[in-house]
Amino acid sequence: MPSLKEAERAMKDAVEAMRREFATVRTGKATPSLLDTVRVEAYGTQMPLNQVATVSSPDPSLLVVQPFDPSLIGPIEKGILKSDLGLNPSNDGSVIRVPIPPLNEERRREYVKLLHKITEEGRVSIRHARHRARDSIQALMRDKEIGEDEGHRQLDEVDRLTRDYNQAIDDLLKKKEEEVMSI
Repeated sequence: MPSLKEAERAMKDAVEAMRREFATVRTGKATPSLLDTVRVEAYGTQMPLNQVATVSSPDPSLLVVQPFDPSLIGPIEKGILKSDLGLNPSNDGSVIRVPIPPLNEERRREYVKLLHKITEEGRVSIRHARHRARDSIQALMRDKEIGEDEGHRQLDEVDRLTRDYNQAIDDLLKKKEEEVMSI
């Protein structure tokens, strides 16, 4: 049953990818993962912020970025400013403080639309995994490599997996949507 295992792994990966994408969407609360998409010009190359500094959240409306190398404080500040997060960092020479402004209603609705777009991409990935698995199982049945009963059992299992992972996606969306819309 390699096609079932492959399908389940692909569906699990789709949900995990969606979870990572959701972590980068602002909720009005400061979370270190908010800066995961920030790239910094360091040592002649573009690097993710989390490879050149630690990010912490001492309170719900502030992120503190502590560079590993003090000479990178300028490029890190520039990277945060250039990101499309709409944040205004300030540095005191040793750390960068990033205040997280509260979200207005319009911005919250934009984020909810973004969440729905990410969710649809996750659903598409799950559908692709389902189609690949079903095609594989049906080919095995056609070639008489597995019996009809076993083939139908596997097809039912693929459908069950699809329902379960779609439900997981819906649960993630509902939870994140509540976070974004809560004031």
